[in-house]
Amino acid sequence: MATTIRTATEADVPQILAFIRALAVYERAPDAVTATEDGLLRDGFGPNPIYSCLIADQSGQPAGFALYFFNYSTWMGRPGLYLEDLFVHPEFRGLGIGRALLQQVAAIAVQRGCLRLQWEVLDWNTPAIDFYKAMGAEFLDEWRNVRVSGEALDRLAGAAVAEPAETEPTK
Repeated sequence: MATTIRTATEADVPQILAFIRALAVYERAPDAVTATEDGLLRDGFGPNPIYSCLIADQSGQPAGFALYFFNYSTWMGRPGLYLEDLFVHPEFRGLGIGRALLQQVAAIAVQRGCLRLQWEVLDWNTPAIDFYKAMGAEFLDEWRNVRVSGEALDRLAGAAVAEPAETEPTK
């Protein structure tokens, strides 16, 4: 049976979380996942979704997923698409499912006027690196990933200067 790529629905939230947990195991960080079904439901299927998700089914079984969101390039003055997660269960690898998911995400990016599709890959994940190279991906080694989270994020946010109070327009 062929692979089917479809847009995730609210009913897929438990499966999305299962994919996320399986990816974390693959990436050697099984205890790092703190996402919940409630959070995924709220953030992906509410009135203003923050992310979108595709599900790949193989012979009626969930085989993989791609979770993405849009960003914006100030230099290009156009949107971009950020692929947060791309994962295929090991038993379904080699069937073209990862390629099909990546192609569908790329098609969405083009349809939405994005000038780039971007993602990260762990430096030790040579199967993924080789796969992405074969897809024509460019590796931006001169850029460093930067992250502020947890207590450091709270401290940084606490240092923010309060927004100036709104004033009445001058007449």
